[in-house]
Order: sequence, then structure tokens, then C-alpha cells
Amino acid sequence: MNKYNKIAIIILLVGFAAIGQGCKKYFELNENPNQVVDPPLNALLSTATHKAGLNGQRIASVNTYYSQYLANPSAGGATDTYQITDNTTQWDNAYYAMADLSDMIAKASASGATEHLGVGQLLMAYTLGLVTDTWGSAPYSQAFGVEGNLTPKYDSEEELYQTALNLINESIANLQKTDATTNLDPASDLIHQGNREAWLKTAYGIQARFLNKISKKASYSPQSVLAAVEKSYTSGNDDAGMEVFSGINPWAQLAVNNAGNLLGGWLSDNFVDHMNGVKYGIIDPRIAKITDPTITGTFVGTRNGAGNAGLAANTVHDEVYVSLISPLTNRTSPLYVLNYDELKFIEAEAAFRLGASGLTRAYAAYLAGITENMNRLGVSATDRDAYLAHPSVGVGAANLTLKLIFKEKYAATYLSPEAWNDVRRNDYDYTGFRMPEGAVIDNYIRRVAYPTAERSKNGSNVPAEVPLDTPLWWDKP
Repeated sequence: MNKYNKIAIIILLVGFAAIGQGCKKYFELNENPNQVVDPPLNALLSTATHKAGLNGQRIASVNTYYSQYLANPSAGGATDTYQITDNTTQWDNAYYAMADLSDMIAKASASGATEHLGVGQLLMAYTLGLVTDTWGSAPYSQAFGVEGNLTPKYDSEEELYQTALNLINESIANLQKTDATTNLDPASDLIHQGNREAWLKTAYGIQARFLNKISKKASYSPQSVLAAVEKSYTSGNDDAGMEVFSGINPWAQLAVNNAGNLLGGWLSDNFVDHMNGVKYGIIDPRIAKITDPTITGTFVGTRNGAGNAGLAANTVHDEVYVSLISPLTNRTSPLYVLNYDELKFIEAEAAFRLGASGLTRAYAAYLAGITENMNRLGVSATDRDAYLAHPSVGVGAANLTLKLIFKEKYAATYLSPEAWNDVRRNDYDYTGFRMPEGAVIDNYIRRVAYPTAERSKNGSNVPAEVPLDTPLWWDKP
């Protein structure tokens, strides 16, 4: 069944599975006589895999401004300038998804459906990571499975990280089993089409991501990261991408909106100059596969906080934005939960942190990450190989640095929700990276303010707001 035929199924399944029993505990005060109180496992699987892709994009729609992939075309944009913004939509959608996952986990556990259980646990860890990496402390331990509890306590950032890691470990254990009472339905699984072994690889890859995220902590273990990497993806064919939409890919919608002068998705000059030769003295051929050139045939970005510097009120294509030409942002492009490109950079970093013994492996993974990303974007072999051979890129194992790994990973994780974690772990230490013009705080942003609706619903438990340049626990040495 192709993705277009699946859309009608998705609309139906999401409609009844998304309002399962879990939602009424934290979100709904009144009993809904129309809700399906016992959705089948594969309906829950469908909505879970659908929402995983969409929630990653929703979180990225905020933090890509902090990573300076995107910039507001108008001066003084609230997100660009680190003002407190209300991201209730992102918060609520993540919790609706986790409510569904809670029901899926409970139902699968009770029936011995270990494949569904493993997927549910993995996507719960993934979604919980999106929440805590954005806001910090958040409800979890009392948020699901407690009838009538509409004001759950907040678990600490460190507790949530450990909870997510435990869920991943449990997911791996369940996905290793081969005696499930019910198998994943290929038509309902919108990420891996019912392939248990593919899910197991993804679980190990997300485990590697979580283990690598604590690179600033004394407990960081590059050996553990690499052990997980070795059990994960072996090529881009293993990627976890969701490509079923009621409409089109939401990044593509930005491009369509721009064509109608509803402006959004303009690329930051920080990212564009990272790729167009301004910062590094080499034109990265991926820029032409990410966006269209301006009316002058050049690639010019928008300064975060300053807005479009042109003279035609943003109506002339004198700065670049999200484009339908890109394999990452066209109408049917998948939204990735994890891909092989990112995994190779995780491997490169962890191997590098081993010291001299890991340099050869680190360099090979670094080159593989660049190669895979260029292949994904459709860069020609000639342009790809010329870039890899450039002395600023093909430096050799002995000259590899963490700065180079982070530089290339930043290019490869364009629009990924995970990129802001890397930017913070790297302390925004990229060549030419600047604070936004007109920023309302003195330092780079490190977290997002809690949503207005959450303060209204659960105010007694919501932590006191701290300055937005306050690092999360894993972001502190």
C-alpha cells in the first residue's frame, strides 16, 4: 500500500485512537461518549508512528530558530530574539501522543504483544526526550495511568532522562523476542512497515543518541555509545522515516506558503554562510540541494533578529528559504526519527572521545556521515568527492577534531529536532555563530519557557520559570 492510499486510513485511525483512555487522565475533564475506549493495537500503532514523525517536526519548528537553521523574515521575531513564547501546541501534541503510547504499552503488555510493546516503549522514550530536552522537568510518573489526576507532579530532568533510557532498554528486550502473540501490522506501521528487526536497530540507534547526549557528564561512556551503534543501522536503508501526511510534508507547506506570500521558513544567514563558502572557504554542494538560489543566483541567508535585509518587504527572492526542490522538504519527504547520517556522526564523536585508539574509526565514520548525507540530498559523485578531498574537510585521522565533527554534523542535521541538543552540547561553538540581533537575554538560549496552558492547568506543580539561558542538567559539566 503506498503512502497516498494510507492517508484515508490514517485519518480514521488517528481520529479514534488519539482520544483513547490515556488522554482523559491529564487532558480531559469530561467523559466523551463518542471516544473509542478500547482501540485495537494496530490502530494505536498507526497513530503512534504517525505522531512520532509529526511531533519531531513540531519541536523542530521551534528549536531550528535557536540552532539558527531558520530565521524570521521580519525584524525582532520573538523566537529569533529569545523572547518567552507560548508553545502549547507542541507540548499538548507530545502529551496526547504519550497518552496514546501509555495505552498501547498497557494493552500490549497485558496481551503479550511484545513487538507492539517494544515499539510503544521506544516511541515513549523518543517523545519524552523531545519534551525534556525542550522544557526540562516535566510530568511523567503521574501523568498516565492515574485516573482523575489532572495535576501530575513534575519529574526532574535527570529522572526523565533515566526513565527514557530505561524505556529504551525495555524496548530492546521486547523487540528481541520472537514469540509475540500479535505481530506488527505492516500497513499500520508508518515507520518500519511491521519489520521487528528494523525497529530493534532503531532502538539501538536511539539508545546511542541518548548515551551520547551526556557527553559533558562524568558518567559518559564512549564505549557504551559505540556498542549501541554497532547493533544499529548499517546503511540508509535502515532509516526510521515517517512519510504519510494528511496533506503534504509540513516543511514543504512552508515553501508553498512562501509562494503565496505567507512568509516563513527563511534560512538563517548563520546556516547559509556555513554552507556557501563564507565561513569555511569552501562551497558545500549540499546548499544547492537544500534551497533555491536568490534572484541573483547566490545563496544569502536572513540574520536572526534582523529580518530580511532586502528592499522589497520580503516579496522579492533576495534571501533563501525552505524549498520544494530538496529531498528533505518536498511534498512527500519523510520526517526522520533517526537516520544513518546522524548515527555515523554519533559514532565519529564517541570514537574520537576514546582518544588515540579511536581516531581511525572516528575519521572513517566522519567521512561516511558526510558521504551518506550528500547521497541523500542527491549531490553528484564528482561534487561529493571534491568536497571530501578538500584539505579543510579531508584532514586525515591524525588531524580530526571535535570541532570538525560538530561542524559537519550541523550541516547534516538540517531541520532535525535533535540538532539543538548538539548545538548546546557544543556550546554554540561554530565558526561565526552569533547571538541574534536584539536578543533579550545576554547569552545563548538553553531551554524553552513552559506553555501558558500548562501553567493554567497544572500551575501548582509547574516549576518556577528560570532564565532561558539556564542549561539543562546534561548541558552542565
